[in-house]
Amino acid sequence: MDYDLLHIQGKPYVLMPLHDYRALMGSDNDDGLPEDVLDALAANQESPVKIIRKYRGMTQKVLADEAGISRPYLTEIETGKKDGSLRAMKAIAAALGVNVGILA
Repeated sequence: MDYDLLHIQGKPYVLMPLHDYRALMGSDNDDGLPEDVLDALAANQESPVKIIRKYRGMTQKVLADEAGISRPYLTEIETGKKDGSLRAMKAIAAALGVNVGILA
């Protein structure tokens, strides 16, 4: 992880990638997803990645960029054509601010 330390008006601040911040914030809670999203996940009719991405208001391009993967690869994961590598799924989970297990 690559962070920068900034001093603004004498106070230290850490600048980090958004997906790292979301991963840190998501690690202390139960993903913070509302009941309707959990119901959609339980129905298993759509990819968990797509459901949570839509809930977060993210486009495929934004999610792919934040996860460091290509948009076509994300599309293949969302449509079930590919499972997604563990590394990719961890990056997607971090970008979505959820634990990777919820995407399985």
